[in-house]
Amino acid sequence: MWTDERIEILKKLWAEGLSASQVAKQLGGVTRNAVIGKVHRLGLSGRATPSRPARPRAPTPRTLTHVRGRPDPLVAERHAEVRASEPSPERVEATRVEMETLPAQRATVLTLTEHTCKWPIGDPGRPGFHFCGRGADNSSPYCGEHSRLAYQPVQPRRNRERTRKDSYAL
Repeated sequence: MWTDERIEILKKLWAEGLSASQVAKQLGGVTRNAVIGKVHRLGLSGRATPSRPARPRAPTPRTLTHVRGRPDPLVAERHAEVRASEPSPERVEATRVEMETLPAQRATVLTLTEHTCKWPIGDPGRPGFHFCGRGADNSSPYCGEHSRLAYQPVQPRRNRERTRKDSYAL
């Protein structure tokens, strides 16, 4: 299987930067794993050129362009998504409520019950992490304010996608 001639070809191809799969194809009769094992046993170092192409750069953000007096629909949709991701009035109100949560209402994992709000506040890896601890609404793990945050209405984009999928199903 591994003759001196094949080992020399392996060394040459490896030094040229070919991948183990490419070397196996050129040699014929060996698998990619056999090539990797032989390269390892021979102690061959890294290749002259990388076997993977360089990562493509991230595309630059598109700017709003006008075609015949109309904004680009992709750009307009992205702007709508950004606006949708901005904190809603409910989110701002809930943040204010979280800040006003009295220390007596704050709960830990050990003090949570089925009737307390289980909304996490803070970073679990840092001191001061706690749960809201106020009374939870019926059949919900959260109080009223946190339920409004947790159960957001479906965004317009998702509605369009569902409508499109439903029309294909018919």
